[in-house]
Amino acid sequence: MSNGNRDNAAGKGAGVRLVLQDDGTLSIPAAVLKEAGFGPGEPVTVHSTDDGLVVARAPIAPVSVEQSQSALRDSINRKNLETSMQFIKGVGPKLAEILGRKGIATVEDALYLLPNRYEDRRSIVPIVRLRPGESSVFQGEVVSADMVATRGGRRFFEALVRDASGTVILKWFNFNPAFMKKSWRAGRRGIFTGVVAQHGFQREVHHPDVEWLAEGETVEAVMARDPVAFGRLVPVYPLTEGLHQKTLRKVMKEVVDRFAPCVESVLPPAVASRQGLLPLAGALRTVHFPGEDSDQRLLEEGKDPAHRTLVFDEFFFLELGLALRKRGVVVEPGISFAVNHTFTKPLLKLLPFSLTNAQRRVLAEIKEDMMAPHPMHRLVQGDVGCGKTLVALMAALVAVENGYQVAIMAPTEILAEQHYLNIHRWCDELGVQVALLTSSLKGKAKSEALDRVARGEAQIVVGTHAVIQEKVEFHRLGLGIVDEQHRFGVIQRGLLRKKGENPDILVMTATPIPRTLAMTVFGDLSLSVIDELPPGRTPVETRVCFESRRGQVYGIIREEVAKGHQAYVIYPLVEETEKSDLKAATQMAEHLANDIFPELRLGILHGRMKPEEKEAVMRSFKERELDILVATTVIEVGIDVPNATVMVIEHAERFGLSQLHQLRGRVGRGSGRSRCILMTPGKLSEDGEKRLRVMESTTDGFRIAEADLEIRGPGDFLGTRQAGLPDFRVANILRDGRILEEARGEAFAVVERDPELALPEHAGLRAELARRWGGRLELAGIA
Repeated sequence: MSNGNRDNAAGKGAGVRLVLQDDGTLSIPAAVLKEAGFGPGEPVTVHSTDDGLVVARAPIAPVSVEQSQSALRDSINRKNLETSMQFIKGVGPKLAEILGRKGIATVEDALYLLPNRYEDRRSIVPIVRLRPGESSVFQGEVVSADMVATRGGRRFFEALVRDASGTVILKWFNFNPAFMKKSWRAGRRGIFTGVVAQHGFQREVHHPDVEWLAEGETVEAVMARDPVAFGRLVPVYPLTEGLHQKTLRKVMKEVVDRFAPCVESVLPPAVASRQGLLPLAGALRTVHFPGEDSDQRLLEEGKDPAHRTLVFDEFFFLELGLALRKRGVVVEPGISFAVNHTFTKPLLKLLPFSLTNAQRRVLAEIKEDMMAPHPMHRLVQGDVGCGKTLVALMAALVAVENGYQVAIMAPTEILAEQHYLNIHRWCDELGVQVALLTSSLKGKAKSEALDRVARGEAQIVVGTHAVIQEKVEFHRLGLGIVDEQHRFGVIQRGLLRKKGENPDILVMTATPIPRTLAMTVFGDLSLSVIDELPPGRTPVETRVCFESRRGQVYGIIREEVAKGHQAYVIYPLVEETEKSDLKAATQMAEHLANDIFPELRLGILHGRMKPEEKEAVMRSFKERELDILVATTVIEVGIDVPNATVMVIEHAERFGLSQLHQLRGRVGRGSGRSRCILMTPGKLSEDGEKRLRVMESTTDGFRIAEADLEIRGPGDFLGTRQAGLPDFRVANILRDGRILEEARGEAFAVVERDPELALPEHAGLRAELARRWGGRLELAGIA
């Protein structure tokens, strides 16, 4: 830059004189731009002169009539889609309130409330041809109708209906007797819809829909009178209390007919054409009210072209946002670290083992990122016991060697403490200062820790989200390491970055995350996988045991201790509460010590103990001063005791699959045969049974993660609602994984060609992206 010289008109925004650097870069300090009269985000042009470059205000392009009409149309459509549901025909204040509870406040919300199945009402079926398990439409005359009581005193309402081909029984178990007797009179004719059930030789339809025929009216006339409910595939919507299918269907027909045309596709035409997508308005019309020739099975599975269009559209904008985030990270200036081995080589000499090939590969990827002049944003994923903590410590030492500080964030105090205990042992020997910052630090201890961080004395700071609170000032933060990322959203990562000048960010997770999920939650991160366990690890045998076999389980613990091995017994709670029948760690530890294993040495470990108490217990167990460690899930991560060969998990049905897998990873760390016993009282839900059988069948973390995701769904799988996982209106990441990959490819290609979405043809994309994801993905430059 030519000494920041400005010509006389610069103050009026005429131009700022600049010089191109030798490396081809051009940097304009914000203060200079401001002084020169340019507003934030204002378009500028750069042109060359003999002695430099001049940045000037870009001329405002004239707006064509067509552009202004298009902008007006978009504005009107957007306003229409924001119409409140209470202004829709057939929706009064009460119905608007019920819909509001379901998250449907505007007509746009309603358009994306999709049917969860369809009833085929295209033709009337003779009663003789009604098939069990199928939803059918039939017509007939009421022969008889009355209340019936069973021998057990249970009452239900029953009607017999016939047509020329046969008869069928209709039943209601929840009913208003006076209303039913008045409506269901012998001789009355109607059209009935419902699912046919078979009981013995008798076919029945429970709680059918009915449309009565007036005196002398034909079936054809009734069907023609209500084209929403007959003669087509009829949508069946998810309901909530106080909302009836018939009412909602009529409201939805009104919304779709009037407002679907306001939803415009803004995807690039080339993308829509390549992917075979329909216009959004047409896709919405089809999923709500399918045409005559639609395939019911494909619609219900979400595999028809209309569903595919809506899913692709939703995924595309998420991935577009993630592509821009990733691109922004690449474009921003960062710290270019030098790898000088001041601490990393001595650490490798201190270790009693060698790094695995996978650890070396991932470390090389991290070092390459850290040496680059842009901020690193990398996710390291690895199964339990693969040595992620060591990889993170090596990365931290690279930053420390360069005179920078490192922040290591864990989601819980226990995890933060365990990282601290593991790390400070090695760092003490290397002469590197480590500080622990958690919310339980109070008074003098806290202010001392904050001072050490602010002065730069604490080179590595380990803590919970307390690390990103306003009061924490870093002297020179160069690297942020976030552990168990699925419990931290995008926002927390952003706050950590703001603690330094674009520090590198390394994210770690021991939860194997299926690829589709990683692409939605961590789409802006580069991915490294440590896919190899350290040598000497043995597969762990896993068995589900019911309460009746408790004696045998205690026998296995005795056997293993007699061989010189050790055991873990895990409980879900610290102390019993009146409301819970779960076995609690403190009471059971006493019971085991006094009544079951009086001859053995027991220790207890739980979250309410002080860090130094926990460290003392862990050390005793590691040094074989204890035979059995009774613990809560505190030991989910961090303890490495190769001599422990048995783990008994009480109330295993109460744990998630990923958590069970993490716990099991504490055994099998040595060469001895290891076992994990999942104790359960025997009363298992279907999901509980599935989870425990998956644990028996595999030790592969990725297979377990896939199963966990299928059983629990994405929101629960990631543990919290603020997991950074988007709320999809139509898409389902389990069902639509392939579409997600295609949408990601197209979105990243758009950003590759137009990194700022600045081309005129991408103006619509930019506006829509800001509307949908601007705030959620911190896309400040887009909004």
